[in-house]
Amino acid sequence: MLSLSPPRLMTFLLSVVLIGLAVASLYLKISTIGPTVVKYRTWFCIGAYVVLALGAVSRSL
Repeated sequence: MLSLSPPRLMTFLLSVVLIGLAVASLYLKISTIGPTVVKYRTWFCIGAYVVLALGAVSRSL
């Protein structure tokens, strides 16, 4: 059976940063990594969800 645990703080913050970059790219122009974030915005959102899901499933993340 799958046991869930809360993700660690660093895992949660990493997912917040990823989703924050994706949302910020909708409204702001980020000079250094902006073109990459705009080009792969959907993958940043999916990546944030995957990181958070792995943190909930795994005890070591």
